[in-house]
Amino acid sequence: MIPEQIEELKKRQTPLLRHQDLQDVISHIKDRKVVMLGEASHGTHEYYHWRAQITQELVSKHGFSFVAVEGDWPSCQYLDRYVRSSNLDKLPFAHFSRWPGWMWANEEVRDFTTWLRSHNHLQNKKPVGFHGLDVYSLFESIDAIVKTVGGIEPDLVAPLKEYYSCFASYRHDEKKYVRDLMRNSKGCREEAVSALEDLLEKNMTRADNALFDAIQNARVIKNAEKYYQAMTAFEDSSWNVRDRHMLESLEALLQHYGTDAKAIVWAHNTHIGDYRATDMVIEGSVNIGGLAREIFGENNVALVGFGSYQGSVIASPAWAGPVRVMNLPQAQSGSYEDLFHQVAYASGFKNFSLNFTKEDRTKSWAQSRGHRAVGVVYNPHHERANYVSTKIAERYDSFLFFDESRALSPLRQEIDRSEIPETFPSGL
Repeated sequence: MIPEQIEELKKRQTPLLRHQDLQDVISHIKDRKVVMLGEASHGTHEYYHWRAQITQELVSKHGFSFVAVEGDWPSCQYLDRYVRSSNLDKLPFAHFSRWPGWMWANEEVRDFTTWLRSHNHLQNKKPVGFHGLDVYSLFESIDAIVKTVGGIEPDLVAPLKEYYSCFASYRHDEKKYVRDLMRNSKGCREEAVSALEDLLEKNMTRADNALFDAIQNARVIKNAEKYYQAMTAFEDSSWNVRDRHMLESLEALLQHYGTDAKAIVWAHNTHIGDYRATDMVIEGSVNIGGLAREIFGENNVALVGFGSYQGSVIASPAWAGPVRVMNLPQAQSGSYEDLFHQVAYASGFKNFSLNFTKEDRTKSWAQSRGHRAVGVVYNPHHERANYVSTKIAERYDSFLFFDESRALSPLRQEIDRSEIPETFPSGL
């Protein structure tokens, strides 16, 4: 590494030793309408812990309205009801039964949602919500929407079931539905679109949480079907379907929460870091972070990346496989993680944050180099495949670095391995 680069970054770093050390990052992002907080893996304690610390500060002091995560809408709605209610005593992590359940059923998320519930109970303002943005819950969303509509618009239940009867023969078996799509079945796309656009949006006029929940589940069903269609056609566009759904869901949440709503998003770096600053743009792939900048404007969106040099991580050697604590080897020479390791060594501070400006985009240290991205399926011996070519000061507004990180702490739970796994097929 060039000594001048290390010296400049050493002067600009803010050591991360305690909660108060986040103030430089908070000051940089607190006035944005949307703040997205990333992670370089789905299984690292430091990413979840410090992401929660930033979120607590934004919620308690800067008026943010909700947290939206890379998780299924129905499962996260159980957590949303928990953080809003004083009547529910048991944390609802049993509902995160889709592999890899550890993404949200872990001690770090448990601690955060416990804090959020306490925060909501102490406030006289609208409760801060917790929602899922992802696209995988096809059959769970069908069950949820029928139950919800039955409670608020009973006359619509029969036509709603008629629309979704196309899915009935699959008996909640997503893999069977996907196999049929691979055999050139036309699937149930027309019915999924019609249920949302022709039935619910035209006939349900209540402006409350129950209606919003129903509409969002219908949106998930429509886009999940579209996602599986793209996936079975072996199209790279399935990634784009998923991230465009996340953005569509985020926009719907912002509208639901009101004109002054402010959002916090938790998702992998590959989703929140601007795709235009990576080789994703060459492949024709987009992500929620870049799309949000395009829709809301760069000055209204903050993208915060996370990374580490070495340590351990929760992942699995295969899809729907066993949960393991795996070694995270030292980052590749020449990568951003390697550069920041050199900065940590030179400064004596193993963990630190950096804020970026548009002027930084021309700096020599900010030019394209590898940036590690670990998925839920991971093989430490094939490290070369885990790096995304990145211009870091364009991809993020801020970055948190940990020289040595440790594995997440999953909660014990039952996993339904018959379902298509969360993050499939990318792992991110």
